[in-house]
Amino acid sequence: MTPEPQQADDPAAPGAGGPPDAPAEPSVSAGTSASGTSSTSPAASPAPISPAGEEPLPDRRARPAARPRSRLGHLLKEVAVVGATALVISFLIKTFLVQAFWIPSGSMENTLVYGDRVMVSKIQVGPTEIERGDIVVFHDPGGWLPPTEQADRGAFVNSIVDVLEFVGLAPAGDGDHLIKRVIGVGGDHVACCDDQGRITVNGAPIDEPYLFPGDEPSDEPFDITVPEGHYWVMGDHRSNSRDSRANDDGTGAGGSVPEENVVGQALVLVWPLDRFDWFARPAEVFADVPPPGGAGS
Repeated sequence: MTPEPQQADDPAAPGAGGPPDAPAEPSVSAGTSASGTSSTSPAASPAPISPAGEEPLPDRRARPAARPRSRLGHLLKEVAVVGATALVISFLIKTFLVQAFWIPSGSMENTLVYGDRVMVSKIQVGPTEIERGDIVVFHDPGGWLPPTEQADRGAFVNSIVDVLEFVGLAPAGDGDHLIKRVIGVGGDHVACCDDQGRITVNGAPIDEPYLFPGDEPSDEPFDITVPEGHYWVMGDHRSNSRDSRANDDGTGAGGSVPEENVVGQALVLVWPLDRFDWFARPAEVFADVPPPGGAGS
């Protein structure tokens, strides 16, 4: 009978000379040498151990490095965010604070000339509350402006201009806006003229230094009372201005501009730069004007 081969070389095999009930030698874990010292090689690092009965946890160190974000894409995103923010801010400023307008006629010469750009405040309280002498922009109350056709610059250009005007990046012009100077407020009695050819407000004559050189205060007589909540307005170039005088029915009701039509008060001339100027209210012109209903009105 052929004898069974001996397994003396396997120290863990039963019957190899050790006690029969001796436990098996635990195997050496990955990355540990037989002498018990840890290996410093990265390939020999131990894998993460998961709780018993679960799948081994993935080795995060083995994941490939994330690809760096594209610098161009990041730049384009930043530009888009900044651009959108600027448009929103511009729209809010134009809607609630100030708006740019350009002057389409010579009715306010020489204070304003054709092509000037002005900034108009939409806040009408406190220092910017509208009073006599202020320059105001307002919507046509009806029939003041002749019918006009908008210049056709092509569908694409027209769309761009409309968008820029809407958000406030381009000055509004033409359309139904007018710009004039306030001569009388609600309740004022405004007439032309006294013995020296001056307009009177509530019986007090006014000297107007802003008139176009050579112009009279008015070439046509009138005697009206401004309705409450309205303004009597006139251009500084009186001989070249279709203002309250030209649109009135002789009572002041037809030629006065309702408060709700007023866009705001012109604050500053911003373009061209060589004409830059802040508009100061000519308080001295109306300093002697009594309140409506006072003596002489």
